[in-house]
Amino acid sequence: MPKTALARARSGLGQLIPPTPLSRRLALQSLLFATGEGTFLTGSAVFFTQVVGLSAAQVGLGLTVAGVVSFVVAYPAGRIVDLLGPKRMWSVAAAIGALMFGLWPFMSGFAPYLLMVVLFEIVNNAGGAGRNAYVLDVMPEAERVETQAYMYSSLNVGFTLGAIIGGVALAFDNLTVMRWLPMLTLVIGVLNAYWIARLPRASHDLRVASRVKRADRDPDAVRERIPGKGPLTNIGWMVLSLFTGTMFTNQVLLNVVIPLWLVEETDSPHWLLAWLFGTNTVLCIFLPAYSARGVRTVDHAIRAVWISAAFFVLSCLITMETHSTTGLLTIFLVWLGHVAVTGAELANSAGAFAFEALLMDPRRRGEYGGVSEVFGTLGGRWAPAAFTFLALSWSGPGWLVIAAVVVLAAVGTGPAAHAAERFVQREIVPTGPPATPPVAAASDGPLID
Repeated sequence: MPKTALARARSGLGQLIPPTPLSRRLALQSLLFATGEGTFLTGSAVFFTQVVGLSAAQVGLGLTVAGVVSFVVAYPAGRIVDLLGPKRMWSVAAAIGALMFGLWPFMSGFAPYLLMVVLFEIVNNAGGAGRNAYVLDVMPEAERVETQAYMYSSLNVGFTLGAIIGGVALAFDNLTVMRWLPMLTLVIGVLNAYWIARLPRASHDLRVASRVKRADRDPDAVRERIPGKGPLTNIGWMVLSLFTGTMFTNQVLLNVVIPLWLVEETDSPHWLLAWLFGTNTVLCIFLPAYSARGVRTVDHAIRAVWISAAFFVLSCLITMETHSTTGLLTIFLVWLGHVAVTGAELANSAGAFAFEALLMDPRRRGEYGGVSEVFGTLGGRWAPAAFTFLALSWSGPGWLVIAAVVVLAAVGTGPAAHAAERFVQREIVPTGPPATPPVAAASDGPLID
């Protein structure tokens, strides 16, 4: 290979690796977390039904109750992140969540299962709120979107590794192996929690530590209020979160509607499902950093949302046609429709990363994240039932309605994002964020409380 071509190839491959020490540490954390979670999730159906002794209906009911609890605690969890500091919240929640896996092998029956999944959802919600706030807080503004994209890629790599490990465990076809599989997730989870604890503290963590020290001398210091208005007065942010939740229903198309459509409405072989999800995983490993490149402003993010909507509509139109095709053409079109909705996922993720980086009050990132979680849930939680009914019961017209819903969400995203931007300029910039100490460099190791 000519030297210049080799250099170009290395440059292209090098762009798959996070560019800074801290972004690499965050990407590795994502890899650890997803490997542990993926290991357990792969065998969870067998574990809950054959080891714990639950019916499929009981498993579904527990997950539904946990989802409701997650919705309720999202905003309070965000407030607590701002109070305690994002890194502390994240690391403590990661440690507790990992240790909880040590209890799974000893469970039997529905009541302990329900208690565990609800508590696990609360802990995960708190940890996720801390993680999101920490990444936005610790990374320089110019690196936030791409760092989140690299972490997204690492999550997909980790879930793939976890699926392989879980698949090996399932291959033994031994319930004793499955009973103790959560202990492997525990070990990986503890390593993940330790890795988080070794990350440098971000500016918000340092402000919390400073406030605690001042409180030792002056108890009134702990009652200091953040100036300005919170996210519940930011109508633009709430509406934007609602539309973002609707845009993320591409996951419903990806994981629920298209697979059901393939099975119920086409003559495609069922093994094609493996190729669909395999293609999605590969693309979501290699392309997030590329799709997020250049998304630097609110207008760039809005453009990414429109690109996502275009891919979403294309997927609906392609998949709709497979109702009347046969053979290899159907296989190709179903696969192409699934690839198109993966494009919608990647583009929308890039836009969402930018909205979070640009439109959150840096003093209230936990609270903003909680509000985003609540309204995002409202924007998309209804989609599995609605989209499945529309596609499988109405066929062609149903697919057009699904596409129209996402186009309407994209139309509303621009005005909502600009309203949130005006709120930021009016309420946050004039008061300015409080002075913050510099963040420790990635190579400096942790700052001990």
